[in-house]
Amino acid sequence: MIKPDAVRAGNIGNILRMINAAGFRIAAMKLTQMSLERAGQFYAVHQERPFYGELCAFMSSGPIVAAILEKENAVDDFRKLIGATNPANAEEGTIRKLYATSVGENAVHGSDSDENAAIEGAFHFGGVEMY
Repeated sequence: MIKPDAVRAGNIGNILRMINAAGFRIAAMKLTQMSLERAGQFYAVHQERPFYGELCAFMSSGPIVAAILEKENAVDDFRKLIGATNPANAEEGTIRKLYATSVGENAVHGSDSDENAAIEGAFHFGGVEMY
């Protein structure tokens, strides 16, 4: 996902260019906005964490770009491309180093496993929306 902060800042095109240049194929993509309830469902795994409410409020604060990306070793390669959660710790040239402003507003979300990628993709897209 391209998060609301990066969408607001006009960085959709820049981020998509980086994704394409890194060899990912976009199998599904849409601009959408999650309600507070949907954001809560998406991030339910963090429900007991102190930042959960703030995270859900942020993720429902504006449009996002949801996408399903394909590539050999996609999860690991995308995690490298996006960089550390804290942009101050992200490597030079990563999406978060270039476009994130803080730990909370860190421009993009990437799945942490193939299993979660499938779950998260199905959260945003129906079967006929994936190519």
